[in-house]
Amino acid sequence: MLPGQGVVACDIAVRDGRISAILGAGEACDAAEELSAHGLTILPGAIDAHIHLGHGQDVSRPRVPEDAAVESGAAAAGGITCFVPYLLSTQPYEEVFDEVTTVTAAGSRVDFGYHLVISTEKHLDSIGEYVEQLGVTSFKFFMNTRGGEGARIGLPDIDDGMLYRLCEAAARHGGMVCPHPENMEIAWVLRDRIKALDPDGRGGLASWNGSRPPLVEAEAVQRAALIAHHTGTPLHVVHTSSADAVRSALRHRRDGATIYIETCPHYLTHDLNWAGGDIAKVNPPIRERANCEALWTGLLTGDIDTVATDHIHRDLSAKEGGIWAASPGCPGMETMLPVLISEGHHKRGLSLARITELTAGNPARAMGLDHVKGAIRLGLDADFALIDMASRWRLERSDIKSGSGYSIYEGWDFQGRIVHTMVRGALVLRDGLLDDTHVGSGRYVRRQPRTSHN
Repeated sequence: MLPGQGVVACDIAVRDGRISAILGAGEACDAAEELSAHGLTILPGAIDAHIHLGHGQDVSRPRVPEDAAVESGAAAAGGITCFVPYLLSTQPYEEVFDEVTTVTAAGSRVDFGYHLVISTEKHLDSIGEYVEQLGVTSFKFFMNTRGGEGARIGLPDIDDGMLYRLCEAAARHGGMVCPHPENMEIAWVLRDRIKALDPDGRGGLASWNGSRPPLVEAEAVQRAALIAHHTGTPLHVVHTSSADAVRSALRHRRDGATIYIETCPHYLTHDLNWAGGDIAKVNPPIRERANCEALWTGLLTGDIDTVATDHIHRDLSAKEGGIWAASPGCPGMETMLPVLISEGHHKRGLSLARITELTAGNPARAMGLDHVKGAIRLGLDADFALIDMASRWRLERSDIKSGSGYSIYEGWDFQGRIVHTMVRGALVLRDGLLDDTHVGSGRYVRRQPRTSHN
């Protein structure tokens, strides 16, 4: 899949981890090693710009190299060659960042960046340093951490005044803000009403959706977009789950704001009637089927810019105790591209060009990675997902690479299998099998601020 050309029969030459030539099919080329991709479609390696990488049940940061080795194996199995986890700490990030990136690099099979979760005054004061010295250009803000709501993940209460100041600082330094959009004051009212009727959480996904309906998400998107527009800050609206939230973001995009809209595969494929119940608790919630179809339309029309997984590696023990007690989040890196190819391309006509934009080109541009990643183009990293588009297969629990040990897609039939995954010219996945010699081969990628990247 070549930029502006679509699917083209060609040979690709790689030198020192970068694309050195794009040749006509069969054109002579001296090479130390050859890989036949006959019958396969080569896409740029996917960039998952929304994951959570941690240790055990904690998703704030990896603690040992194995944390990154396991989850990056899941990424490679899904054709993902670069991911950008959210680093969560109330410590000043300059005190922990080198340790975190060193641990990640020691285990990861794929390249990586980091977003920073902003929650303290010290964080806010250091935005310029984070951009210029750490190479981090995107900053997450949990709009729902109020009234003690953030205590579950160790965050203090913050407010819209801090969001406004973060947007100002990001605009000054070429950064971007990634809000988690939920109006918690409304959510508390609705939660209490539903809990009174369903105290044990037996209503499952329907109760969770009812406690945080699309209004809760859409109002916060509208508020964040207005603040970002006023301050001149690009906004990356994460894990968009509803048609209402998309409309809120598009309203400000039409008025001239720079708004990127991200959705996730689980919002495209699962609704609140799914038989698996509580294990699909995510935040924002799984919605009614009409929202799934509205999001597919957004992918087809171009209204939605990126697809990411919001991958959480906690195991099934975190889902126990009913819908109110269950931990939100689920794994997804192994299935993102297969879902888009099978459910999107084969069933809905989503073009491979659009899939490439959604999973590689657009995330690379939005995240300041397009100087090295995001396309099959001369000089960029040789990151590829090689796919057998006709292959039909079923996901079984025994196939799962993530430490979570489960998938909400278990038992699903797919068409389109990831055969090989290449990161900077190295086959980290060959014939569907991970090569453990590439554990620790992933590199931290400094991202370019928006004032300087093209």
